[in-house]
Amino acid sequence: MSSLLEEYVSRTDFGSYEDFKKNFKINIPENFNFAYDVVDRYAMEQPDKRALVWCDDNGNELVYTFKDLKHYSDKAANLFKKYGIEKGDVVMLTLKGRYEFWICILALHKIGAVALPATHMLTTKDVTYRIELSNIKMVVSADDEGLMGYIDEGHKGYEDILLHKASLNGGREGWLDFTKELEEASADFTRPEGEAATKNEEIALLYFSSGTTGLPKMVQHDFAYPLGHIITAKYWQNVRDDGLHLTVADSGWAKCVWGKLYGQWISGTAVFVYDYERFDAKNMLEFASKYGVTTFCAPPTIYRFLIKEDLSQYDFSSLEYCVVAGEPLNPEVYERFLEFTGLKLMEGFGQTESIVSIATYPWMEPKPGSMGKPSPEYDIELLNLDDEVCDFGEEGEIVINTSKGKTVGLFAGYRSDEKKTNEVWHDGYYHTGDMAWKDEDGYFWFVGRSDDIIKSSGYKIGPFEVESALIEHPAVLECAITGVPDATRGQIVKATIVLAKGYVASEELKKQLQDHVKKATAPYKYPRAVDFVD
Repeated sequence: MSSLLEEYVSRTDFGSYEDFKKNFKINIPENFNFAYDVVDRYAMEQPDKRALVWCDDNGNELVYTFKDLKHYSDKAANLFKKYGIEKGDVVMLTLKGRYEFWICILALHKIGAVALPATHMLTTKDVTYRIELSNIKMVVSADDEGLMGYIDEGHKGYEDILLHKASLNGGREGWLDFTKELEEASADFTRPEGEAATKNEEIALLYFSSGTTGLPKMVQHDFAYPLGHIITAKYWQNVRDDGLHLTVADSGWAKCVWGKLYGQWISGTAVFVYDYERFDAKNMLEFASKYGVTTFCAPPTIYRFLIKEDLSQYDFSSLEYCVVAGEPLNPEVYERFLEFTGLKLMEGFGQTESIVSIATYPWMEPKPGSMGKPSPEYDIELLNLDDEVCDFGEEGEIVINTSKGKTVGLFAGYRSDEKKTNEVWHDGYYHTGDMAWKDEDGYFWFVGRSDDIIKSSGYKIGPFEVESALIEHPAVLECAITGVPDATRGQIVKATIVLAKGYVASEELKKQLQDHVKKATAPYKYPRAVDFVD
């Protein structure tokens, strides 16, 4: 068996990062549609190739081949069409870790409708906001009474916009039974042609992305976007054909399509979905071991919980490669994981607006805490406040040079918000809003959001620096660093801390932690306020 990868890239193998950066290129065919050109293509040529392995905490498990996914996505496409969903219509999916998410998003791609994945933690206000801004025509939800209640409340007054609500098993007044309807739907669906066919520049996907200020923005991605995730999956996560990849992410977040869909299937690996109600490190380790996960991606928070367990009790013989993203990696976590597994954690950076745009690639030696180097096809620069390119060691904003055109995988602007789009994307640059510095080897180091920098007594303090120092102390399981107002200093650094097992909050421990930070980094960065929480 083989993947379809070679059809979409200039080359598949590279001898060094420099070779990769210079010679890698993604080939974008006309009118690419991931559902037809990848999933249905596999279904035709390699029907029994494993695509999705799903399990939950109740002992349920399913394995879907590409043939299965074509069958069910065709049925779902007919189901959506039955209820009036056409090309360009927005359908919200609040499906947690349910396998129906993959069926639905493929079906919507086939129709040319716009998929809007959303977290199951939405409240009434969130639902109303999304209906108003994106004109959601239909919603498919997991069977969650609280969530469906919020959707019902948010729906009031918008019945002429949101026309249909479906839950997986129905049973609620005013809601369709998605499972029953799917079973009854025809599996005969033909790829649309002419004006009904999708085009690369048309919108396939929407995400509401929160910033540090203001209400969430609607990030738009076009039908060519999945091809950008070849870089994410094949060359950062290092997935392999016929492997099994696990990214820890619920279907409501962009990290799901980063790690559980596009690049992985193009590269030929199956994706593993563990549908849990509440994260438990032991269960995660047991399932990853049981099913033979080969590549793994998670944020540092997850790794921090994993290394607190007795890793010697688990079989990692199938595990070949691990990456980390979502927040900067603390060196302590890197060293502990390496000690237990022998695997080096390879960091990466990106946003809801992009694919992985800076990463530690397989040919590179990782520097714990560094994001790595720019991805191919991404011209990354650091600009200071005067819009000048930064020197080595100088902090600046991460920007993507798009003067030669939109980079593959980069978003298509903020929907219905030209002003906000122009604020971040102008003069040939997309401004990420994230601050970093670059060392003399070309590695990038994250500092923080441009508006998250703490300014205290004239000093500029990046929250991550303080967090990294604190997390090295054995008493600290989790911590968050924030700036709080202070009459004398303008702001002071505050640490909110969850203690590890065996430690009890006290003034003495607070003083120990403050002294620890003073020794680990510049003394002026220590947290003057410390709050211990559960």
